[in-house]
Amino acid sequence: MVKLETIKIEIPEEMNIILGQSHFIKTVEDLYEALIEASAGIKFGLAFCEASGPCLVRHSGNDPELEKIAADMAFKIGAGHTFIIYLKNAFPINVLKRVQSVSEVVSIFCATANPVEVIIAGSEQGRGILGVIDGFSPKGIETDDEIAKRKEFLRTIGYKTL
Repeated sequence: MVKLETIKIEIPEEMNIILGQSHFIKTVEDLYEALIEASAGIKFGLAFCEASGPCLVRHSGNDPELEKIAADMAFKIGAGHTFIIYLKNAFPINVLKRVQSVSEVVSIFCATANPVEVIIAGSEQGRGILGVIDGFSPKGIETDDEIAKRKEFLRTIGYKTL
């Protein structure tokens, strides 16, 4: 018998998360190294749900508050071999390629500051992530004016120059 549920990920203001799946206990150390090298001034906490042996939530980070938030949220999700990273002073776009290049990382479910719901399947053996709901459904198709606003916004925040 499989039980389905959704879990809301709590994302404090001015933070982003990366939610993914990995496969080995050294994920915590390797993700820490990838993040610390990725961006000067980055603050983060990360947690990994071990799926064998003692089945603990392993955690690390360079900000104790973010590390605690990550560990608590990983425990709440409770899906084997998943990890969550909370970021401050950086965006997922600044670190995502480094996270994906960590040899244990299998996949990324989302990288966002939007409201997120994780769709979980649970069985007698354990829990797994089926997918995520990242943000909201579209309300329409952008117009020429909205295209111009999008382009202006990207230049204002420094991600595009031309």
